[in-house]
Amino acid sequence: MINGQALCPQCNLKKGVGSMGVELRNWQQEALDRFLGRREDFLTVATPGAGKTTFAITAATKLITLGEVRRIIVVVPTAHLRSQWAASATRLGIQLDYRFSNAAAVIASDYDGVVVTYQTVATTPDLWRRLCSDPRNPTLVVFDEIHHAGDHEDQAWGVALKHAFEPAARRLLLSGTPFRTDQRPIPFVTYNGENRAVPSYNYDYGMALQDGSVVRPIVFPAMDGESKWKRAGEMTTTSVALADTDDKTVPPALRAALAAEGEWIPSVLKEADEALRKAREDTPDAGGLVIASDQQSAYAYQAILTKITGEEAAIAVSDNPEASQVIDNFSASTSRWIVAVQMVSEGVDILRLTVGVYASRIRTQLFFTQVVGRFVRLRGENDETCARLFIPSIEPLLSFAKDIEKTVDAVIAEEEEKIRDTQRESDEGGSGSTLFPEVEVVGSSAAVHHATIANGESITTAEKVYAEKVLSFAGSGLPRNITPEAVALILKVGGAMAPTPDPAQPEPSPKPLTKQKEDVRRVIRRKVGKLNVLTGRPHQHIHADMNRMFGGPITAATL
Repeated sequence: MINGQALCPQCNLKKGVGSMGVELRNWQQEALDRFLGRREDFLTVATPGAGKTTFAITAATKLITLGEVRRIIVVVPTAHLRSQWAASATRLGIQLDYRFSNAAAVIASDYDGVVVTYQTVATTPDLWRRLCSDPRNPTLVVFDEIHHAGDHEDQAWGVALKHAFEPAARRLLLSGTPFRTDQRPIPFVTYNGENRAVPSYNYDYGMALQDGSVVRPIVFPAMDGESKWKRAGEMTTTSVALADTDDKTVPPALRAALAAEGEWIPSVLKEADEALRKAREDTPDAGGLVIASDQQSAYAYQAILTKITGEEAAIAVSDNPEASQVIDNFSASTSRWIVAVQMVSEGVDILRLTVGVYASRIRTQLFFTQVVGRFVRLRGENDETCARLFIPSIEPLLSFAKDIEKTVDAVIAEEEEKIRDTQRESDEGGSGSTLFPEVEVVGSSAAVHHATIANGESITTAEKVYAEKVLSFAGSGLPRNITPEAVALILKVGGAMAPTPDPAQPEPSPKPLTKQKEDVRRVIRRKVGKLNVLTGRPHQHIHADMNRMFGGPITAATL
């Protein structure tokens, strides 16, 4: 009765599942409210691991409940993501056919929709135009990682998508990296004057890190070393860091370093495995991922890791028809390593990934950001892991990594400063000693005028504004060099100041003690994670030191 749909009990319950028991994150709820209030194409830019899939499926259930759409088409970049989307949708009450093929031509009526790849749509765009033009089934099209549109050698994908889905009732675009390396425009995306995508809602890595429940910090051990290669019979030796970054082809120094028969990559894999071993002391099922340049290298790296660890590493390459199952099996296991080329670089969630090796020759920000996204997803509120991604010491990878690390450090510093400020305010009220006695200057906001001291009298902002109005009204009747502060002082002393007090600012409601402690504990967890990376000491040893230092466990500690 409420949503105006005449449904049998079974269908009614099915439609209601999507909105029951799903607790959205703040950003998801804000984005959902904005999406439901608009009719145009909606680009959601959210950092990897933020929950774009949950947001999109929840949006779909809302539109179905409101009667705006009756069918959902989800378009994804890889075949593996089809089953992943379908599984996520099922948990929220939506049934998507992830084995649909163009040959079927008709979507079975007991499905809410389908999940297909960009390639599938591009081969038969007329079929998809017909499917989303059916007036009996108004359609929502969800584009997962929309920046892939046009990502094909003949650049036909973008044109095909526009033709196929132009008649759709609603379009929802998702991306963590809304740009393309070739600078080509992405279908259905709005651009500004600087040719940058304009998101309808943006939720970046720094915002997610600040929220404290979405992503974890990450550090990047940058590995240098000596590379040797021959060109036209001439032997060249240089360090990885000094490779020719202006060369449009892959720098030969990097190619030599990544060669499995050399010494560089085996030594990096050995060091990464040692980092994983230490991580598994705290998190027994922590896993590692190696991103290789090609399938031949991937199999070679698998052999090296097997020799180092005594355990056969999993391998996921596109030529293996069971690759998706390999990824699923690894995700559910406690195995140490998986090696892939690009199948695990985007969209695939293996929550236990903690350590990675970037052994790819691709040096674009798009691909690098996608790889980083595999390691930063938080497993829970008590996850204090600081992820590690070993990278070659080469530009522009170093610059990409530095930007991300600066974000991590800035967020942690800002969180700590907020806690210090709160405690200082509390101390000024006479509550006791400061939580952190050291003062670290982190930054400041834009200045806001609070009061001016003139002749020993304090003049408020409102009094100064009133004086400026008087000065403006008087015009030439007053000396030209008189200041608003002087006028305010004359009016105040003479009792002629208008009663315009500063607008009362509502007092912020005090945080419950439990919430204050949660804020402090979150900062402590992140700092412990960073200390673990710097010193190699297990998390529990660091916590044990703190327990001894403060005379008990953190659960029994006062603020």
